[in-house]
Amino acid sequence: MRYSSLAQFVTAQRDALALGPIAIVLVEDEVEVDTTLRHHLQLGFKHVLALMPAIFDLPRDLQETVHRIDFDMSGDGATEMAVNTIIAAAPKQWIFYCYNAEYLFYPFCETRAITEMLAFHTEERRSSMLTYIIDLYADDLDQCPNAVSLDNAHLDRSGYYALARHDAANEGHPKERQLDFYGGLRWRYEEHVPAARRKIDRIAIFRATAGLKLRDDHTFSNEEFNTYACKWHHNLTATICSFRTAKALKSNPGSRYEINTFKWHNSAPFEWHSRQLLDLGLMEPGQWF
Repeated sequence: MRYSSLAQFVTAQRDALALGPIAIVLVEDEVEVDTTLRHHLQLGFKHVLALMPAIFDLPRDLQETVHRIDFDMSGDGATEMAVNTIIAAAPKQWIFYCYNAEYLFYPFCETRAITEMLAFHTEERRSSMLTYIIDLYADDLDQCPNAVSLDNAHLDRSGYYALARHDAANEGHPKERQLDFYGGLRWRYEEHVPAARRKIDRIAIFRATAGLKLRDDHTFSNEEFNTYACKWHHNLTATICSFRTAKALKSNPGSRYEINTFKWHNSAPFEWHSRQLLDLGLMEPGQWF
């Protein structure tokens, strides 16, 4: 089904939005739109929303299985506006959001549906889940000038770190159970990335509640939603394996000609399996079995 605006979709599908979980895919360009949508359909989301420019094409099978919504991602605050609109329209539902050429992985996702994982997370009295953005990039930029290759994707196997997240309202003291995470291409090429965009943490999975608002730094107005774990033990975390930063670095005139390859001594082929991400310590299974 296709909708001419987000407002039309919310009005027409309000009853459907009472059934989650819901995946929102924010489409910025035409790179790997179909694979992104199919990946999240296969994970078991009840509804997959494709917010994308009206001029983009969508394969016939996806036209029948996703909700296509005409939407312009180029405007300021487009992400927050889209996600906050769905939050208001889908109370109490689990929501996930990402961009095209980004792929969600959580522990044991090959054999366990997203509904199972979120049911477990709910039982742990959690309403949000920390996800790490793990940069993917093509190994050969001559063959793949936009840095995207599913068959030859690589990631950084090390170089990730965390710093305390300071609370400006509390004399700069660290916020409880909140950290700023760094690494990947945004760390290695930080001279080309604005300081406010260098973090790789995103609260991409959360449960809609009344008054909840997504902010422009991928955190929420409710501070408990921004925590990486509850007070009593470690919780599940997930990863979003993403070509988005690599694409940006190779399309931005300021960095395009400065980078001949993203590979370095800590690069490794991406295996497209949660086991590799667990082994590298890039996500946490917590009490999830």
